[in-house]
Amino acid sequence: MKNTALITGASNGIGLELAKIHASKGGDLVLVARNKSKLDELKTDWEKQFKVTVYTIGKDLSAINSAKEIYDETTEQNIQVDYLINNAGFGDYGMFAATDWNKELEMINLNITTLTLFTKLYLQDMIKRSSGKIMNVASTASFQPGPTMAVYFATKAYVLSFTEAVSNEVSDKGISITALCPGATETGFQAAGGLDESKLFKGKRLPTAKEVAEYGYSSMIKGKAVAIHGFMNYIMSNSIRFIPRALVLKVSRNMLDKD
Repeated sequence: MKNTALITGASNGIGLELAKIHASKGGDLVLVARNKSKLDELKTDWEKQFKVTVYTIGKDLSAINSAKEIYDETTEQNIQVDYLINNAGFGDYGMFAATDWNKELEMINLNITTLTLFTKLYLQDMIKRSSGKIMNVASTASFQPGPTMAVYFATKAYVLSFTEAVSNEVSDKGISITALCPGATETGFQAAGGLDESKLFKGKRLPTAKEVAEYGYSSMIKGKAVAIHGFMNYIMSNSIRFIPRALVLKVSRNMLDKD
């Protein structure tokens, strides 16, 4: 039987690469993103190349009811979601007092509310079947506060904490839930978030979206609860608990500052 994966933010970056990996293994797909025309192009290519079925949904996932609407649509289409990959998300750069509240509200809705409701709805079905896998894309930002990206870092801290807790709750039910925590990655994220000139990205050789996706997909299949991509990211993320909080904030701010 083919496993069907529902992947959000599947039109580019890590989400696109995760979808391609799953299709290459013979798995069917439900692709979700704002850009339905791009998803339909992928559908045409991958159904021909990989001999799989691809169902596309164009949706703004920052809309408060979007997760329920998509769940209802897949249910009506008799699509059983075996793997749920909550990849969609975005960030923004700037001092919190000066940033755009409406953009931050969309960020909270997408990075937290939609992800949480997707997890609840599809997890309930997985529990009934005693099978399924969920991967929530967090970040190495999950492990510390981020001055100049305060809301984004906070949303990713939520994703990590939430995922670890629910992973524990279902550990005896034949289901695994994974938090994928990439560091800085070569995607469109930095441009969209205004981070091109920050020390975190500028002049760095970053891992590709494909490299991160391959690691994340393998970690999901293995059932890892927390998957931190990259050895140095792993060391830094885990060492933070032993460092004074004031120093953590200073280092985090320095990395995000622009030259």
